Amino acid sequence: MASAQTSDSITGLWKTFDDETNQPAALVQIIEKNGVFSGSITKLLDTSGPSTCEKCTDSRKGKPILGMEILSGLKKIGESYSGGQILDPDDGEIYKAEMKLKDQGAKLDLRAYIGIPLLGRTQTWIREK
Repeated sequence: MASAQTSDSITGLWKTFDDETNQPAALVQIIEKNGVFSGSITKLLDTSGPSTCEKCTDSRKGKPILGMEILSGLKKIGESYSGGQILDPDDGEIYKAEMKLKDQGAKLDLRAYIGIPLLGRTQTWIREK
């Protein structure tokens, strides 16, 4: 079962998509350290967007989006990963985040929201092979 580790965990490389155009936006590498999951942008696929996070309101303001940690604090609880947050570099907003694997680990549903999950949006990320 050790070989199945990548398909039953959110760790790995994921392709994200733009909400408006549905075109590939970036590659995000998710890692796990001491039971806490985080993710950083390793490649920008949409080069038409900004290269720095000018709309960020925290320490990431003005920093390059490439290499930026946008996902932090997620913990596995049952079948899902929650308790974390995600930064949208396009608008500088930080949202609460929940994730759940789909299609035997080939897809990842990310629910980003402010307040309660009902008031949010879901993106599907695709695992890079």
